[in-house]
Amino acid sequence: MAQVNRIGREGAQNMAVQALTYLAGEPEQMARFLALSGIGPQAIRTAAADPQFLAGVLDYVVGDEKLLVAFADHIQVKPEAILRAQAVLSGTPWERDTAVGEPVSTSPEHAA
Repeated sequence: MAQVNRIGREGAQNMAVQALTYLAGEPEQMARFLALSGIGPQAIRTAAADPQFLAGVLDYVVGDEKLLVAFADHIQVKPEAILRAQAVLSGTPWERDTAVGEPVSTSPEHAA
């Protein structure tokens, strides 16, 4: 089986907190994030303890390629690491976590 670079839930949550901190330093991005999320600036600290909110932070970052690349550069990781963290927090498997040639389908016909 191929070795893959996996990230755990705690690492993914830490990356989301870093993303939130990064957004705080980018007023236009933070204003857009707050508007889309419906959360007020005064509630961010409390919300940051919620894994679903942190998943939303990474959803926002990965939804904007320019922001994704800028944030990845800022924390000195490849954008794929942020995509993996987002997948961990959202509970969806990241397609590159399967080995080459390993089926990705979850349909009953492909179950072993």
